[in-house]
Amino acid sequence: MPTSPAPNGAAVVVRGLVKRYGGRAVVDGLDLEARAGAVTAVLGPNGAGKTTTVECCEGLRTPDDGTVQVLGMDPVADARALRPRVGVMLQDGGLPTGARAGEMLRHVAAMYASPRDLGELSARLGLGAFAGTTVRRLSGGQRQRLALAAAVVGRPEVVFLDEPSAGMDPQSRLAVWDLVRELRDEGVAVVLTTHLMDEAEDLADHVHVVDHGRVIASGTVRELLDVDAGEAERTVRLDAAPGLDLEAMASALGRGGPDGWVVTEPEPGSYVASGPADARAVAGLTAWLADSGVLASRLTVGRRTLEDVFLDLTGRHLR
Repeated sequence: MPTSPAPNGAAVVVRGLVKRYGGRAVVDGLDLEARAGAVTAVLGPNGAGKTTTVECCEGLRTPDDGTVQVLGMDPVADARALRPRVGVMLQDGGLPTGARAGEMLRHVAAMYASPRDLGELSARLGLGAFAGTTVRRLSGGQRQRLALAAAVVGRPEVVFLDEPSAGMDPQSRLAVWDLVRELRDEGVAVVLTTHLMDEAEDLADHVHVVDHGRVIASGTVRELLDVDAGEAERTVRLDAAPGLDLEAMASALGRGGPDGWVVTEPEPGSYVASGPADARAVAGLTAWLADSGVLASRLTVGRRTLEDVFLDLTGRHLR
């Protein structure tokens, strides 16, 4: 039985995964891979199937069809062999609420043959300030940091991180991001699920976007942003009166500069235009606004982001 990553470097391989609840397939023939020495982000709206997919990879759920391999093994059948080699950080932490934070981390570390240095790990994540506090009294961000420490203290070869910086202040968030990059540089396969698109854009080497139980887009961040194909594409954001003519706005941008604009109004009075922005295009838009008697309260031009791509792929409606 193989006990190492696939020859192509994939530490996690999912093929044709199906998981049903009440006869409904929440994961429906999904394929994805996560490589050693890389951060792989699995993104999707609520109900898309990403959490169920990751739980199948963690051995917490049994697939109804398809195959899942982690380090060449079945995460359910080979759970005992995989346990010391895989770290799991659950969004709710899965932590014993009555235990003190420092005691809990020492207990987890004692389960491994060669754990990380607890002093260094605690300092990295600022755990010392609440080591004597019971888990139930920790803030959400403190619980997240403790859960992350418990997930990585055993030096895993694969680590699953669910919303690792949720509820954290900016300083804690940066410390978590630095630790994730260090894990990647050490050769760990990091599988990241997050609703924070800037987190995924900053950390991920590869991204899978999941919706309706399937992967609908995969690639590096640059590939998904299509940077190589058109680095001139930018996003123009405009706040003005609601209900403006979107086609006329796109036409005004195209008349001023290159065409190929897509304009949406995700919220009343908030407009997002994606296309090859340059000074002429913006001038065309402002001229159209002036001719229409519309005063914009905000107009900004920035590069297209992973969040823009995500919303284009999965839609802007609430789930």
